Amino acid sequence: MRSNFFTTRTSLTWIIIIALLTAIGSEIKIMPFTDTTFRFGLGSIIFFLCTLLRPTPIILAGFITSIVTIVFRIIINYSLHDVPLIDSLLTHLPAAAFYVLFAICLQMLSIHQYREKPLMLGLLVAFSEVFSNLVEQLVRFFIHSYTFLLLHDLLILLAVALLRSFFVVGIYSSILIAEQKKRVQEMLTIGSDLYVETLYLKKSMNHIEKITASGFDLYRQLKSLGNREESLQALLIAQEIHEVKKDSQRIYAGISKIVGEKSFGTLRLSELLHYIEDGNSKYAELLGKNIGFKISIDTDFQAKEHIALLALLNNLTANAIEAIEGQGVISIAIQQQQDDTVITVCDNGQGISQSDLSIIFEPGYTTKYNVEGVAATGIGLSHVAELVNKLNGSISVESNNQNTMFKITVPTQTIQTGET
Repeated sequence: MRSNFFTTRTSLTWIIIIALLTAIGSEIKIMPFTDTTFRFGLGSIIFFLCTLLRPTPIILAGFITSIVTIVFRIIINYSLHDVPLIDSLLTHLPAAAFYVLFAICLQMLSIHQYREKPLMLGLLVAFSEVFSNLVEQLVRFFIHSYTFLLLHDLLILLAVALLRSFFVVGIYSSILIAEQKKRVQEMLTIGSDLYVETLYLKKSMNHIEKITASGFDLYRQLKSLGNREESLQALLIAQEIHEVKKDSQRIYAGISKIVGEKSFGTLRLSELLHYIEDGNSKYAELLGKNIGFKISIDTDFQAKEHIALLALLNNLTANAIEAIEGQGVISIAIQQQQDDTVITVCDNGQGISQSDLSIIFEPGYTTKYNVEGVAATGIGLSHVAELVNKLNGSISVESNNQNTMFKITVPTQTIQTGET
């Protein structure tokens, strides 16, 4: 009950906002026909766009908007032009008919099911607006005995309705595309993280397999020596480890399915770099650092192994951000060298000491400590090395006191086809 109350309250608040914005927008207008107060304003544009942006009880919104619009116009006429209230009400009553009928048309045509079909959406809304405008003009004809619209006037109505409808559809489609790109980026980030975890899970499964075999060998040796109690204990341990392996296999199968190509398709290298720059720019802002990105690419193609590339480049870029103290520059470049694709990630951070260069890809290496002085796990660069190895590539690093550069060389065919 409490949840329904807040939902209803939120909906009413949104409807009132729509009504107010529509009433104000309708005052930005042109009046194309003589001897009538009929107008083309921004009101219907605002009303339609707002109902698209979030779920709205459209008919209720239409009734409230019509009331608010009339009251708003009566107040303006009375305040600025001293028009009697009854005269002002009769003058603007047809506009109320427009918004009510426009909302009913939008509801009956179920415009929300055409959100991803811009052509059909624009045509349906244009039809709704023309029909509602005709009814509005008909109401004016009966109230004020204005001359009804001629063919020329009808063509103007149709042209304006099409222009306004597709203008709103264009704005909405732009918003929709931006939201879709954001969701794709979030999915890719999650997918890259899961992809790395599958590598470590698979590696753990191989270790579990070896431990299980060693446990069973120990059982047979102890049994052959007549150590019955110890041999049974070794067998029990081997069986328990085998159960852990089966659980790991089920988890691995589930995660692998999520990060499979059917879930993410392919990406061009240029798109991949865009996601890396965008995501890591936000990470730099989160850390309070002023970091510029320089992106260079002289070859671009569809990459089937984009999840692996995203994972390793995100790791290297995040490391570069953390290595830069206040402000700096990170450069990411992709070049084609014969049959290989060469990727470099450079930063002007603290650098890596010469004595550490030979061990930075070993599990456990780290220079990061939290506020309590506890070292990080140090598995990030070992992740990267594992990913590069899976792609049949190689990775090297050069560093001094001012600059650090990671260079990754991977066969282009591996990136394009995923065949390793």
